[in-house]
Amino acid sequence: MKIALVMVICSQVAGDCMKPHFLKHYDTFSDCLIGGYEASIEKINQIGKEEVNKYKVIVKFNCYNDTSTLQEGA
Repeated sequence: MKIALVMVICSQVAGDCMKPHFLKHYDTFSDCLIGGYEASIEKINQIGKEEVNKYKVIVKFNCYNDTSTLQEGA
């Protein structure tokens, strides 16, 4: 069974979150966690320090057992 990494980006200022976004499948839960932390740092850097501070952006992620037929990159 594959483990799906799903990310959600939120603004504490707006009090709202974007829809969850599938990123990638992993073979193990621990690999998914590491991938989630790395992807979170990358996303924060992409958004930029000024925007992160202005909108108090937070990045959340979860790793789920994926029993669906969801394909990578879909």
